[in-house]
Amino acid sequence: MNQSFYSKEPKRRFMSRRELLFSAGEGIGGIALACLLNQDRLLAADGNTGFSCGNSSEIQSPFSPKQPHFKPRAKAVISLFMDGGVSHLDTFDPKPALDKYHGQPLPGERDVQVQQGFPGPIMRSPYKFKQYGQSGIPVSELFPHMATCVDDLAFIRSGQGRSNDHSISHFEWNTGSLLVGYPSLGAWVTYGLGSANQNLPAFVVVYDHRGGPYNGPSNWGAGFLPASYQGTVFRSLGDPILDLAPPPGYVTPEQQRTRLDHLGWLNHEHEKKHPGSSELAARIASYELAYRMQGCAPQTVDFSDESDETKRLYGLDHPITEPFGRQCLMARRLVERGVRFVQLFSGAYVNSNVDTWDAHDSIVDNHGQHALEVDKPIAGLITDMKRRGLLDETLLLWHTEFGRMPISQRGVGRDHNPGAMTMWMAGAGIKGGQIIGSSDEFGYKVAEQPVSVNDFHATILHLLGMDHKRLTYLFNGRNMRLTDVHGELIPQIVS
Repeated sequence: MNQSFYSKEPKRRFMSRRELLFSAGEGIGGIALACLLNQDRLLAADGNTGFSCGNSSEIQSPFSPKQPHFKPRAKAVISLFMDGGVSHLDTFDPKPALDKYHGQPLPGERDVQVQQGFPGPIMRSPYKFKQYGQSGIPVSELFPHMATCVDDLAFIRSGQGRSNDHSISHFEWNTGSLLVGYPSLGAWVTYGLGSANQNLPAFVVVYDHRGGPYNGPSNWGAGFLPASYQGTVFRSLGDPILDLAPPPGYVTPEQQRTRLDHLGWLNHEHEKKHPGSSELAARIASYELAYRMQGCAPQTVDFSDESDETKRLYGLDHPITEPFGRQCLMARRLVERGVRFVQLFSGAYVNSNVDTWDAHDSIVDNHGQHALEVDKPIAGLITDMKRRGLLDETLLLWHTEFGRMPISQRGVGRDHNPGAMTMWMAGAGIKGGQIIGSSDEFGYKVAEQPVSVNDFHATILHLLGMDHKRLTYLFNGRNMRLTDVHGELIPQIVS
């Protein structure tokens, strides 16, 4: 399809099924509003008792703050998801063997599975690596700013997925399942811990200014959990939430207040005739909460109170780094205001080989572009959160859906490789400047301490004070959990 449903200027005037589904994940009704209703105890509890954090028998509304299983090391999460599959071989996992065997077939009897065909010989990285910090961890020249933060980062070089398909891998790393319809990580976190704010959603998503990622809202959906736990899309440019404020000139604040008061009176009169209706109680309050969000949400994305030095730190002074810089600065402002889970996406499923990290055509052109967009903003986020004291109580994640192949594609690109990938974690008291696990000499498969998505998610929940085996939700007669029946803690992270 030439005209993507994520395009800013669609040529069609009708709305496709994809557009409808994607738009349904962005508006105030059904997501942010439901979240706020739950925070104010205006939606009935669903009665599910799969998650138990204490001895209290009181039924709480879903977004009331909940006690964790044990003392947490983090209060909030910022997930930096690089959409398209970042090459570990050209960023954080240098392989001298690629230089030694450049242009030769991959040795040994290996069943190399490629996703798009045109497999070539071994290809060296076009980027030079240099050691940084007191830890001496090597980082490629793609990330000169992030490299200065290595002593704060714990690199996991042994991430291992199960699929080389973008959509399926997005499901895997964002929901823990290869199948569509499962709750996202952010939904599980907010289900387990509730919210620390009253005027903003507990789970916020800010995607690439060019458009949304593979699978769209499925990455931040609630699955079989109550719908209030799905992520709310904020926009880094323009209105933060679609349809939040009335059209300019449509109604004055005074008129809106009068209408809300009258509507509230009518609903209360109706409620007297139909007592005990939780849906009606929620409807009565929905207008009030939307009214409150009209003042709160825009302030969150208004950077006018930030210093020029802070804006430069995030790269807001340059057109290339400004878009993702705004995402990162918004993430810091959101967690400051009590938002529990913030997920940022770099890369948009418009032209996947160009607008995401999917470097089939050219590793130099593709990674060179996207690394430049995110390097300074991410380093700025780490630096800013550290100096504000936020890094100690916030977990930062940098991850992607899979790594790339050591062999070339058409001599210049790299194909998908779920067999090995690199991720990093920071904050939450994690020891920085360490490398966890390793891939083989070519970076083709994990060699030591494989880390699955279940291990990754179990560790995240642990840092938030939750036992992944006890965070459950009864669905179809079974106590479901984010990690299914798997998951082991990464000892170097939780120690």
